[in-house]
Amino acid sequence: MVKIRFARFGTKKQPFYHIVVTDSENARDGRFIEHIGLYDPAKPMGQATLDRDRLTHWIGLGAQLSSSLKKVVLEHGKVAVAAS
Repeated sequence: MVKIRFARFGTKKQPFYHIVVTDSENARDGRFIEHIGLYDPAKPMGQATLDRDRLTHWIGLGAQLSSSLKKVVLEHGKVAVAAS
């Protein structure tokens, strides 16, 4: 099954995350199919990047969002609408 989830980068106690499309059996920071965004919890949500077109494409193909990523996607959508 294809999943859309976080891959952790950064240093100890200062993480930032890449939003990646990967096979559910791969390791968290392992091989991925496509990189579609960045999320840094230390910065405002407005600075997170997310390629909405690619996200929609992968969801249309049956990819599943992780539970933690669902929260970030919803919050990012709210910030994007407020900024417009």
